[in-house]
Amino acid sequence: MSVLVVGLSHKTAPLPLLERVALGADGSGKLIREVSDLDHVTEATVLSTCNRTEVYADVERFHGSVEAISRMLGELAGSRPEELLDHLYVHYDDGAVSHLFHVTAGLDSMVLGESQILGQAREALRTGQEAGTIGPSLNVLFQQALRVGKRSHAETDIDRVAPSVVGAALERATDHVGPLEGRHVLVVGAGSMAGLTVATVARAGAASVTVANRSPERAERLARHYGATALPLARLAEHAGPVDVLVSCTGAAGQVISAADLAARRTPESGPLAVLDLALPRDVDPAVGDLPGVMLVSLETLAAQLGQAPGATDVDGVRAIVGQELTAFLAARRSQSVTPTVVALRTMATGLVQDELARLETRLPSLDPASRSEVETAIRRVVDKLLHQPTVRVKQLANESGAISYAAALAELFALDPEAVEAVTRAEVERP
Repeated sequence: MSVLVVGLSHKTAPLPLLERVALGADGSGKLIREVSDLDHVTEATVLSTCNRTEVYADVERFHGSVEAISRMLGELAGSRPEELLDHLYVHYDDGAVSHLFHVTAGLDSMVLGESQILGQAREALRTGQEAGTIGPSLNVLFQQALRVGKRSHAETDIDRVAPSVVGAALERATDHVGPLEGRHVLVVGAGSMAGLTVATVARAGAASVTVANRSPERAERLARHYGATALPLARLAEHAGPVDVLVSCTGAAGQVISAADLAARRTPESGPLAVLDLALPRDVDPAVGDLPGVMLVSLETLAAQLGQAPGATDVDGVRAIVGQELTAFLAARRSQSVTPTVVALRTMATGLVQDELARLETRLPSLDPASRSEVETAIRRVVDKLLHQPTVRVKQLANESGAISYAAALAELFALDPEAVEAVTRAEVERP
């Protein structure tokens, strides 16, 4: 397995650029298929969130794959690849594994320790599986990464720093409008982020919650689950109810809330309003922040504020968990990479033993069964003893470093047929 990650995030790219490469479900599926069609790419999926777009691929060749995937991301951004290079990051093999483990543990998030990334990583795995572009390599990697994230949240208090981008944004809203209890909240969108928002404000005791969405059915389903009111997105401008907090997190390509429409709803008597734009691309006209009594919180301003926030006391604990899991995963992977060579070696040895026993049968046809059995046992015992130390040592050395080179050396020393090693590898992959 040689895993490649090519992507950009809030740490490497400005929000306007992230907006240009933001992907909805259809966009992710299209990019996954395009990547999987590349030469030297055997598996692929895309992790797309409000502040990162990352392509994960199992590749046979590094350089050509990096260039092709970078070009695809550049096309999404409407840029030439060289214009995107300063904002892209690339992780390969062990580095790619380490990166994904840090991501699912919440250590690479805009909000340190946020748990929403687990659902997004699970969605990346599901999307790739449904597209048929995820095989054993990425499946094992993502499953383990999800376990790392769950363990990090279960064994530390990292969640208390901020449960999600939504939680952090709502904290900013309460600074402006006061506690959520008794407030009126309008949520635009019905996806996972909208669902988390509705659940959070409902638990906080909001007086009313209204959900507006392009699909009335999805709005009604989300609203019904939390005792909220559903509203078709087309009637958003007609919404006459009071609003203290407006949260927009749709997957729309253009603006959903304009400054003019919002200004028309405001009067000199209107109280403070917090507008949280958690969409990528942005849903809200930036001019909304200039309206009297209105505070606009976008992903861009949220990232700037969170960058100044103190670290969590449990960050070291999460890093320790990630380190432990990474060491164990890489050791198991290295041992597994040696297994086909060891199996091929023992298969070759078994074949040689069978050939020699057949030759013995021809040369000594009168040999009695008891003697023949003793000779056969002796030959097999000698072969097993000769192979025992090399195969044990190659597995031990594989756990330390250089697994591929040790396996290659073993294959070279014993002149193993590459096709035999490959056949064992395929059998291991296809085994249920």
